[in-house]
Amino acid sequence: MLKIRIITALILAPLAIVGIFFLPPLGFALFTGVVISIGAWEWANMAGLTSQAARVVYGVFVALVLYTLIQTAALNVLWLALVWWLACFWLISRYPRNTDLWQAVPLRAIMGLLVLVPAWVGLNHMRTGSFQFGDVSNNLLMILYVFCVVWVADIGAYFAGRAFGKAKLAPLVSPGKSWAGVWGGLVAVAALAVVVSLLVDATVQNTLLLLVASLVTGAVSVLGDLLESMMKRFRGIKDSSQLLPGHGGIMDRIDSLTAAIPVFALLVTQLGWLAAGKI
Repeated sequence: MLKIRIITALILAPLAIVGIFFLPPLGFALFTGVVISIGAWEWANMAGLTSQAARVVYGVFVALVLYTLIQTAALNVLWLALVWWLACFWLISRYPRNTDLWQAVPLRAIMGLLVLVPAWVGLNHMRTGSFQFGDVSNNLLMILYVFCVVWVADIGAYFAGRAFGKAKLAPLVSPGKSWAGVWGGLVAVAALAVVVSLLVDATVQNTLLLLVASLVTGAVSVLGDLLESMMKRFRGIKDSSQLLPGHGGIMDRIDSLTAAIPVFALLVTQLGWLAAGKI
């Protein structure tokens, strides 16, 4: 299994790097749109659309939604995403109670739209906008930063959880997660924000603001992971798909990012570091 995971990672990593960091804005939009559409195909199964035809139709529908939003003001979608992830906190904290509120297949399909579409909008907003933080004006570095926030939070959570993880975070949703893991991840994120601020010569005020924005983003990324775990648990499946040998599916790899990206994009915009651009 480890060999398969490594081989898959070695194949996918160059594709992801090229698609995210070496394509022009339109190519970036198309590449990320394909990834999100595949994620939609996987979400359809979690939503209860089990036939292959229905899953493909759902994936195509999401792709069409992305196309219609390509010139839409991003902020409206990003504010909607913030409200959605706040609602998810309540849904996750109540599981398995109140599942009757969202167990209908159409409702779970709509939940997929609220997860996937804002992530794509946020990514492309960050890719095309006018960005400035400290000495840095490279949008790709901003995108890399939000990825690092999620990765660092995950790594910090892993080690803190192993060392101190007795109190479980949401045992009925994801038994492996602990409160110690959450706090450990946030400490790691805080360290990342301070180091990055020092490297780009940010002011003290901007350093503190980035610290807050990063902590909020890191906390929300946990909700992305927990929401997918809740959906899979309700559906009775282990992975979103078997598309990536040894790794599960696309959604299993981007679940935290789908929550972190739109929230971070909204925060850096509201803080004045990012202004809207065009693809």
